[in-house]
Amino acid sequence: MAIVAGLAPPMAVTTPAAAVARFRQLAYVSNVFSNTVSVINTATNAIIATIPVSDQPKGVAITSNGARVYVTNQESDDVAVISTATNAVIDTIPVGDRPQGVAITPDGTRVYVANAFSDNVSVISTATNAVSHTITVGTTPVAVAITPDGTRVYVTNGNSDNVSVISTATNTVIDTITVGDGPQGVAITPDGTRAYVTNADSDDVSVIDTASNTVIDTITVGDHPLGVAITPDGARAYVANAFSDDVSVIDTASNAVIDTITFGDGPFAVAATPDGTRVYVTNNSSDDVSVIDTASNTVIDTITVGDGPEGVAIGTVIDTITVGDGPEGVAIGRVVRGARPGPKIKIRGPVGQQSQDQRHSQGHSQRHSQRQNQDSKVIMVVGQRSHDRHGAAESRW
Repeated sequence: MAIVAGLAPPMAVTTPAAAVARFRQLAYVSNVFSNTVSVINTATNAIIATIPVSDQPKGVAITSNGARVYVTNQESDDVAVISTATNAVIDTIPVGDRPQGVAITPDGTRVYVANAFSDNVSVISTATNAVSHTITVGTTPVAVAITPDGTRVYVTNGNSDNVSVISTATNTVIDTITVGDGPQGVAITPDGTRAYVTNADSDDVSVIDTASNTVIDTITVGDHPLGVAITPDGARAYVANAFSDDVSVIDTASNAVIDTITFGDGPFAVAATPDGTRVYVTNNSSDDVSVIDTASNTVIDTITVGDGPEGVAIGTVIDTITVGDGPEGVAIGRVVRGARPGPKIKIRGPVGQQSQDQRHSQGHSQRHSQRQNQDSKVIMVVGQRSHDRHGAAESRW
């Protein structure tokens, strides 16, 4: 380095340490047969962590501040609480019998969990991570969704073919809405005016007007619809059809199917990114997650996860990067992941799915057959009739 005569050589300037915030969108996926949760960085679609949880994780929900993830474990009858700062379980909460769907209020103070075999909903206080209320609903509750203003909870009841509406002010059922056959997933539009409910046995979606709590439309979709998610702008609903291996795209303005995307094996649950550019779909039988570009409605990536992925939720987590304590312009430090400040807030959506050998009796993999033998309750859709798609309906659960 040349030094000009009469001038001192340049000196490195030490700067004080400073914290720089960096936000990341992460997808949390429950793997029912490996008892884990996969964490996907949606910027790279790479798995950055695998978290052991309890027995057969199902529903997943993330607080709006990105600090915690709540995961239902259907065989151990509890809910795991994951800290996104460490991607480790920090608490386990006992709930009802065979918990399935889970949703969190927009202010992050309460978690609502559907318990399929005890026909009720557990209400968890996030301040104490303890159950504060238990609400009796219909037969075999499956999925849960909360209105954007946090005043009402919609719960699908798979074996009574209806939806219970809960007031969060009183934690009581204030209405019951008859829908299609074997309701599973539920999602509410960002403006809170409509709820979309998938009906697995009638292969359609019921559209509920939340002002009157009446069904205003019914949309035919693919075979055995389960999960449903609505884009943040409210323009489209994406529905996973488990038995036809595709996703129906619904235009919410016309309530018509405008596209069908074929992929995967046993598409199950659906979640949209906060910016609405991508949709993530778990494929229960092929052990992966498909990533859909919402501009083109095509699959742009496939991510291998754990065994039997079902629930998925996407949230924003902050990375706090410590820099400084060194020459200016050189970042020195470590990344500490923590909660984004601000207020806190399934679909996870559907429960299980019907026995895959009812649809794929020819040529289905031996591995999946072993899953069926492991626990037939998991492979069957909890919350619908035991049903041969090509024969008569049998008895309900």
